[in-house]
Amino acid sequence: MHIRVGYDIVQDCAAPTPMMLMLSLRPERMADQVTPQVLRLEPNLPVRTYADRFGNVCTRVLAPRGPFRVSADFIVSDDGRPDQPAPDAIQHEVDDLPSEMLVFLLGSRYCETDRLIEPAWALFGGTPPGWKRLEAIVEWVNERITFGYPYARNTRTAWEAFNERVGVCRDFAHLAVALCRCMNIPARYCTGWLPDIGVPVELPMDFSAWFEVYLGGRWHTADARHAHPRVGRILMAYGRDAVDTAIITAFGPTVLTRFDVIGEPVT
Repeated sequence: MHIRVGYDIVQDCAAPTPMMLMLSLRPERMADQVTPQVLRLEPNLPVRTYADRFGNVCTRVLAPRGPFRVSADFIVSDDGRPDQPAPDAIQHEVDDLPSEMLVFLLGSRYCETDRLIEPAWALFGGTPPGWKRLEAIVEWVNERITFGYPYARNTRTAWEAFNERVGVCRDFAHLAVALCRCMNIPARYCTGWLPDIGVPVELPMDFSAWFEVYLGGRWHTADARHAHPRVGRILMAYGRDAVDTAIITAFGPTVLTRFDVIGEPVT
């Protein structure tokens, strides 16, 4: 299947402002482009691109004073398969994990494992390790948090989501990631497009957050916000939490004046 994705974002800068943009496809999805992803800047400016420590594609730009627009509109091919469960995926002993997985067991800015480790073991210590434990965490977070855009707060952490019991998709992901790490399941935070394919369209399109876990020798997709398999995830970036995957990091004061996201199947 083909999926149209893109964005149209405008920020008003009080002064020339360095920015880091993370709005590109992950390298492993680059070959799925049906039409090329072209980053359009208004005004047109020189850019520098690099790969961060997780392999995410990052773009550096010096935005001028005043309105600065970033947009793209392109088509990606997808296999159309829903998220695949792996009920036989085992949980590795920490000592047996590849060394590069250990960073995904540690606490991070939005995932305070030190605060959540006691409630995590109280809640999930009796569950079978592996896929069943992951399912228990996903189901619990899905039921724990009430979703709503009015609840959005970009400083909310997993610990705060645990206590406040409200949030948006990033809060679901942060809490589930933190609980998985507390239970010694490597987990990483993901962001990208998740169009409403095969489900009712209830809310305006936005970027989505989900997470991945390392079980049975490979990474698997999980989503505590939806808690059921979805079709058409287009990954942009992953990392420890939202700090590593922020779509725009501005090194100075800006005001967001437009934020439109495109994600829809092409018929």
